[in-house]
Amino acid sequence: MNAQEIMELIPNRYPICYIDYVNELVPEEKITATKNVTINESFFRDHFPQNPVLPGGLIVESLAQTGAVALLSQEEFRGKTAYFGGIRSAEFRKVVRPGDTLRLEVNLEKVHKTIGIGKGIATVDGKKACTAELTFMIG
Repeated sequence: MNAQEIMELIPNRYPICYIDYVNELVPEEKITATKNVTINESFFRDHFPQNPVLPGGLIVESLAQTGAVALLSQEEFRGKTAYFGGIRSAEFRKVVRPGDTLRLEVNLEKVHKTIGIGKGIATVDGKKACTAELTFMIG
């Protein structure tokens, strides 16, 4: 799934669309996506000018957008919006810098009516950068 196809599912647009493409989508199970981290991102001007680091909150947002694509690709949720319902057990293990390729994986653990729960993991070069349990509300 390319960037245009992603934007047909989720409302996020540049500069806050944090998925470049979807590598794999197993309906109702899991999704893997990629975010290429570049120095041109606007937040690197301030975070931190002499030591550019991708903010942890944006890594979690990238995982959330990835999970939203997985949910909204399901027929019953097409055309709806996936809202962030909660973040649980977020842990940051590795600094993400410009030039890194962030691999985003979300496993859908439970979907009941309009609520979904997924476990996300973001990695760089096979090393964990962030893990989190995410709750989504479909509206």
